[in-house]
Amino acid sequence: MQSLSHARRHFAKPESRKGAVAVEFAIVVPLLFLFFFAGFEFMRVAMVRHTVDNAVYEGARVGIIPGGTNAEIRAEATRILGTIGIDEFTLEVEPANITDATQDVTVRVTVPLDRNTYVPAQYFLGEEMQRELTMRREGR
Repeated sequence: MQSLSHARRHFAKPESRKGAVAVEFAIVVPLLFLFFFAGFEFMRVAMVRHTVDNAVYEGARVGIIPGGTNAEIRAEATRILGTIGIDEFTLEVEPANITDATQDVTVRVTVPLDRNTYVPAQYFLGEEMQRELTMRREGR
């Protein structure tokens, strides 16, 4: 019976685990932060993609109604992109001057991903997201 009691005391020394806990913590915490920030960055890119899709759609929608202008298209697309803080982008509208004879309106938005993320971009460095939509004008 005494040998069982001796074995329990031998394996149950909590002071011998202090260094192991510190080493485990030092290994796990950087990995946890890596996964957290990577997930955060991928979620931001998904949010940017959906917002850019919405901006080209709403911009084109403004341009296809009778009386729609290039300036109104730009204002609406810029407003939508601004809702999530996208301030660096390229916006192109074709044709440059919408008249009664214009049949189609095309809106193209290009967003550099590394300049529109919350954390320093590692996965999307130098990448761009471009969306384009062409719609036929109404009332023709």
